[in-house]
Amino acid sequence: MSNDSQTQSLVFGLPWLELNDGLFYDDVIKPSDSELTLIEFYSSKYKNSAPSQGWLQRIQNGQISVDGRVVRDPNTILRGRSELVYHRLPWKEPDAPHALEVLYEDDDMIALNKPSGLQVLPGGLFQQRTVLTQLSWRMRKQTSSLASQESHPVPVHRLGRGTSGILLCAKTKAAKTCLAAYFADGTSLIGANSNRKMQPSCTRKISKIYRALVTGILGEDKVVINQPIGIVQYPGVAKGLYVASPSGKPALSKVEVLEKDEQQNHTLVQVQIESGRPHQIRIHLSFIGHPLLGDPLYIAGGQPRCFDSEFVDENYAQDGGYQRPVNPVPGDCGYYLHAHRLLLSHPTTDEIINITAPLPPVLQTQDEVRRSRESQSI
Repeated sequence: MSNDSQTQSLVFGLPWLELNDGLFYDDVIKPSDSELTLIEFYSSKYKNSAPSQGWLQRIQNGQISVDGRVVRDPNTILRGRSELVYHRLPWKEPDAPHALEVLYEDDDMIALNKPSGLQVLPGGLFQQRTVLTQLSWRMRKQTSSLASQESHPVPVHRLGRGTSGILLCAKTKAAKTCLAAYFADGTSLIGANSNRKMQPSCTRKISKIYRALVTGILGEDKVVINQPIGIVQYPGVAKGLYVASPSGKPALSKVEVLEKDEQQNHTLVQVQIESGRPHQIRIHLSFIGHPLLGDPLYIAGGQPRCFDSEFVDENYAQDGGYQRPVNPVPGDCGYYLHAHRLLLSHPTTDEIINITAPLPPVLQTQDEVRRSRESQSI
């Protein structure tokens, strides 16, 4: 079944509030941390959040409580089993689109057409302006309090902030478990067969096809990339940056050339990923010497454009945290990547579902552009 026959065009989304709600972080002091001062605890345990001077500002600003009492003295001695709460004050998040198109929906799942620039899950500067927030607002508006207890609209796979296209979300716990297993099984198949040729797509419950615009002209019309992807330390990315690495985890991408633009030195490609490593397409295409056009982070070789891991900016922002990284980070936009097609077995009926997200003009072939214009003129 295709999305055309299941769901009529529907767009939803509420404008973002000026400020988000802030955040609360809870801690219980372990015996090993007793006798530490308040500033020692936060500046050592959460050094990735703010420099020491930033934590001092937060404490003196009354943003931390100990056992329910606001404490402004940074030299307060902590006791075992004390309960700490840090309140990150509300802030205005960076601009982001809010409208989402429904491509497919039934009682178990919903497929959205995510615009570039919208983050999927809360993280970093984006805590409210996410797909998850819009899904939550939509659910509360549509369902009763009793029904909402059974409905859990949550994304079941990754899609970078700068990537547009199909985002699959589960509406029930059972569907979430099943769909998450589909994605995990595909990645594990690659790991188990990393020394062999690609497994046939028919052995998988889900297939993902992307469109991308890359720099340069590919020499071959079809390329299989099986470069492992690992993590390295990188300023501004607390958990590390994913890069091409011989010691990383197996990853497999199939690339097919759709159109070459010799004059502009660009190539339009289709990419089918057989695993789901973070930023896999961006890394793999840059690894073979053809980074995505406009990608601010990855360059040829599957490595970051700037790699000064020794530099840490100790200046802090208004809320006490670090300033936004000077170097590019994974959430930066500007590249052209679109999740175009998704083929999967329905989690309940096992029916084959074929979902397509309309292509942005820049990712259409000349024939597709011509057909689109002809259909509009009729």
